[in-house]
Amino acid sequence: METEASCGQNSFEMSETLATFLASTPLLEEAWRACSLANASSPGAYLVRQVGSVAYIAFSGIQMTAGSDHNCRNLVDLAAEDGGLFAPLYRHSETEEPIKVHHGMLKLFFSMIPSLQIQIAALMGKVESIVITGQCIGGTTASLSALWLLCNLLSMSPPPMSVLCITFGSPLLGNESLRRSILRQRWGGNFCHVVSKHDIMPRLLFAEIVNQVPRIQSLLQFWHCCMTSTHPFVEGLSSQLPSDVKDTLFHCVLKDLELIAQAEDPSESLFWPFGSYVFCGQEGAICVENVASVIKMMYLMLATGSPSDSVEDHLRYGDYVAKVSKQLLKARNFHEEGMIPDSSYEAGVALALQSSDLTAEEPVAVKAKECLQMAHHSDKPNLTAAYLAIKLSKIVPFRAEIEWYKACCDEADDQMGYYDSFKLRGASRREARVNMNRHRLAQFWDSVILMLDNNKLPHDFDRREKWVNASQSYKLLVEPLDIADYYRNGKHIEQGHYMEHGRQRRYEIFDKWWRERSVPEEENKRSKFASLTQDSCFWAKVEEARDWLDNVRSESDVRRRHQSWQKINMFEGYARTLIENKEVSKDVLAKNSSFSRWMGEWKEMKSQVQQIPQLFPGFVDGEVVP
Repeated sequence: METEASCGQNSFEMSETLATFLASTPLLEEAWRACSLANASSPGAYLVRQVGSVAYIAFSGIQMTAGSDHNCRNLVDLAAEDGGLFAPLYRHSETEEPIKVHHGMLKLFFSMIPSLQIQIAALMGKVESIVITGQCIGGTTASLSALWLLCNLLSMSPPPMSVLCITFGSPLLGNESLRRSILRQRWGGNFCHVVSKHDIMPRLLFAEIVNQVPRIQSLLQFWHCCMTSTHPFVEGLSSQLPSDVKDTLFHCVLKDLELIAQAEDPSESLFWPFGSYVFCGQEGAICVENVASVIKMMYLMLATGSPSDSVEDHLRYGDYVAKVSKQLLKARNFHEEGMIPDSSYEAGVALALQSSDLTAEEPVAVKAKECLQMAHHSDKPNLTAAYLAIKLSKIVPFRAEIEWYKACCDEADDQMGYYDSFKLRGASRREARVNMNRHRLAQFWDSVILMLDNNKLPHDFDRREKWVNASQSYKLLVEPLDIADYYRNGKHIEQGHYMEHGRQRRYEIFDKWWRERSVPEEENKRSKFASLTQDSCFWAKVEEARDWLDNVRSESDVRRRHQSWQKINMFEGYARTLIENKEVSKDVLAKNSSFSRWMGEWKEMKSQVQQIPQLFPGFVDGEVVP
């Protein structure tokens, strides 16, 4: 319990500290100043301001999305629309839902990307950081622009600049898969969404009513009405939105948001928040990251307001930013207020609760306290990953036994090597134990993949060095045994070759993890052969090459024989490159290994071709004529 309380206190102190840090820097004030200038001077576009080594790109909130799409909650598949601009975000596996974003917002972004690319290129080398910001629709466009820039900088090592996105009253952008992909790339900290206590704009897309209110022809038109930051415009807004429409909209949004907030998880929501949310009010600000807590706080704060508050609060960000930046946030004196918490954990809760400005009404305060506590308890994926690390340590003996078996095979008098020894195994106790350990390791790693598919592990799990390296080591050690078992049992005759018909999904996933790892490959050449062949499918390729060689011997069709010969030549070149780079284990070169025997047969075949070239048109000296 003490540990739990300590963790809880740290959670709340961290949320308070994050809000305090942001408020104590010029970032919020400068970002809001840039937004105000963009709203006033650059309607339908954006402006660029440089302050020292920081560039601010502010998107105007006075925009209309392209097209005539009246379905204001219409989401489209990002991969199908973006032409590869956001490729690093694409879904992790076939079991994941595709990433979807708001159709109108994506069209708006596409209309600006040509000039934005020019502006970013001009800033390269001139600034150390870029802050992309915007209010309302401008904020959503800023989020898309920041995502595009992060994807673009991913290929540069080191990145030439840091990227931060700050939005004010921004509507939501996309679905759960978008949020998951952002977390997987560890970009959640690059997004800070400032939301005032009663502003309806960030909450609007939680509600289905936005497609049902007859007197609001389009949500996009409603957004357009709210794009100015000048207070006198409130009267004009009220005239365009009659009271009954505002009341209907407010209560419907509140009702639908309540249903999502009260659910155990927000899976019923079409749109999902991502990044950090800074909720601000008269008393200060608090930063929340957990998605369920963000949604619940959105509901609780909106519930304390009124229809008119929900519109007018969208125009108060300048006041809130100025107030927070001047006052900062400081620990309250609980004794003076008659509040003496029972523990440091309760103090953390109370401090966060006061910053959220939800202490006035007792029922709301209780729910807000539960919401903040939920943010602490919601870190189950990380706990699951921690327990999984313990399980990983427990399967080390299984792996060690297989490594010992490989070492014995490599030193055996029969000189067959690891792969062929297991493929031709008899009923010995040693091979039976290795086979059992192979299945145990497969069960463990399949359980890891299943947990990842079911979102029970952190979204960046596949980028954590420990797990990337562990999965790669497992794959290189055990997949050759899987291949040996596949061909030993004749599955290639029934189903086809291993590469296309027998490879388990886990290995394909581990390949992807290894390719996308952030640590660059070593450039130094090996001085000795690898302990494990670096291509875990090498033996499957050897088995296919054996088939091609048989085809050359038996195929009467000259064209097909020519194709087999070309495939063999390509494989031989590939194998020689691996050997020259010492990326194979010494068992590959064992005297009686499948590869060594195949090479002998291949050399013999080339010798025969040289002796009787008339039977092999298109070949000269055993080589394919280009």
